[in-house]
Amino acid sequence: MENDLLPLVSDTNERFRRIRELGSGTYGRVLLAFDRDLQQRCALKILPKSATKYRDFQREYNYSLLLSPHRSIISTYEDRCYQTADAFVIVQEYAPLGDLFESIPPQRGLPEKAVKTIMKQVASALEFMHEKGLVHRDVKPENVMIFDADFHKVKLIDFGMTRKSGSYVRRLIGSIPYSPPEVCSALNNDILVSTAMDVWAFGVLLFCCLTGNFPWEHAQESDVYYNEYLQWHRHYQLQRRYKLPSQWYRFTSRLMRLYRKMLDPESLKRCSITEIGRYYDNRWIHDNNYRRRLSNEDEGVEEDFSSSGSGIESNTMTASSTSNTDFEELTQMMRNSLTTFDHLTSIDNQKQLSTKLLS
Repeated sequence: MENDLLPLVSDTNERFRRIRELGSGTYGRVLLAFDRDLQQRCALKILPKSATKYRDFQREYNYSLLLSPHRSIISTYEDRCYQTADAFVIVQEYAPLGDLFESIPPQRGLPEKAVKTIMKQVASALEFMHEKGLVHRDVKPENVMIFDADFHKVKLIDFGMTRKSGSYVRRLIGSIPYSPPEVCSALNNDILVSTAMDVWAFGVLLFCCLTGNFPWEHAQESDVYYNEYLQWHRHYQLQRRYKLPSQWYRFTSRLMRLYRKMLDPESLKRCSITEIGRYYDNRWIHDNNYRRRLSNEDEGVEEDFSSSGSGIESNTMTASSTSNTDFEELTQMMRNSLTTFDHLTSIDNQKQLSTKLLS
């Protein structure tokens, strides 16, 4: 029988004392529980059999176990997972400080040092996956769990969308800021899965962490903010100078070089996730008194001449000067409208929860 993968448990209270709900959605729900045998807290990801195909559960379960040994990937407890008559239950470690999204100050972002600490770990997790021929396909702040206030221990979660590189998947309904252009603009249901998808999402994640904003709503030319970036990128490829969109001004030319490689509109030209390792020792954010000027090392960036003619661009992004979409507002919109990702909890619910594990 195919469902024999997990032991069938009739009375779950013998194993776990349920404490509270951490998150819920159409995928099911996640509960904080106390494991009576191990004497520790854990997260129970409950997937109703009525809404979960066994094939989908089996894939997520197997990938979760395969990837657990990595120190920056959430641990799944194989001998604690089980099923009931109406649900599959994946038992994973509990992250006491919640997810990364809850830690990013909107419109401000996190300090550069903290971001580097986080991104090193996420990049390591993705590199581990890519070496095994797997693509996460859902890299975003909500899928990075925090274990300590200094971000020295963060872990990647949620392998429900993970697929083998080189396989094909159906086109998603709608898109989110982390979706690469080859997904946003797909015209059919045969989308080739590649590690370049994760590299793109990683680049957007980096932008979000440093700014507290999304760079765009979706990577299509109809999006004015993405189109501004696209025009800059195209002109750079043609070795022509072009004004960099203002939401990117705070970044150094060295970081813009990395962005250009990670966020290349052509998937085949994107760098690998290991590329970021060459940039950790470089400064990523300009000082507040930075004065933008033209130079041969300025990565094709034109000087910005404000209405005062000073040529000085403030490093602080305010509501009046920032052209990219508000972080919380856009995320709320995404969570309320995109059927593909409707398993996410609302922003209001997130603020009420101290921690959660989302599918």
